[in-house]
Order: sequence, then C-alpha cells, then structure tokens
Amino acid sequence: MKEPIAKAPSGRPSRQPVGLRNRMTVQDQDPNYHYRWVSDSDKTGDRIEQFKAAGYEVVPRGTHKVGNSRVQAASPEGSVETLSVGGGITGVLMRQKKEFYDEDQAAKQERVDATEESLRKPTLDGQYGHVFKK
Repeated sequence: MKEPIAKAPSGRPSRQPVGLRNRMTVQDQDPNYHYRWVSDSDKTGDRIEQFKAAGYEVVPRGTHKVGNSRVQAASPEGSVETLSVGGGITGVLMRQKKEFYDEDQAAKQERVDATEESLRKPTLDGQYGHVFKK
C-alpha cells in the first residue's frame, strides 16, 4: 500500500466554511443553567435589567468558549461575555437556573394549551377562541 503524498497537517484547527460557522455557540455550559444571548442596545431598552429581574445573571468573560472558531481578545477583569450580533447591537450572554427556566416554560405552555383548547370548543354564541387580558 502506498503512503499518501500529502499528509494532513496536525495541531491545526480544521477549516470551517463560512456558511457553517456558528459564532453564537457556547461551550462548557453548566447543565444546571439555561443560557441565552440578550440584546443590549439603546433600541431595546433595559432588557438586561429585565432579565436580571427574571432571575438571569450575566456570564463573566473567559468562563466559557464562545463560537466554534473565535479568537478570544484580552478583556478587563470582571467584564461580561459579549458578542456583536449585527446592526450595532451587542449580545450579552446570560444564564438562569434550569429550575426557574423550566417553571417559566411550563407557564408559557399552559397559556398556549388554554388557547388551543379554546379553539377546539365553540362557545355558546358560536364564536371560537378566547381573548386573554394582559
């Protein structure tokens, strides 16, 4: 059997086509938390504070690898993990305890289930659906 003429380079990261690169992935996630990117800009208001009030916390920079081929820049001590998401908007990586996240998702699903159930049963006046009050 012949040995190949060109050998694959070793110790070098594999090439990733532009269309397949996922720069928003978060590696080394703690399984006890749910992670998400939250937009932080003047256009979106105080979303970071809203998420903090809901039980989320910002993720410190350097604790997780972000993206699948991103070079980490030097950052000041105590800074948070951020990423430009386009249009002049910066995403801040936040996390919430899994138990709180699951509670929130169950509450959302209850509302969806109630809406779907109301669509299956017509009311006495022949109308379908139910209007939820905010």
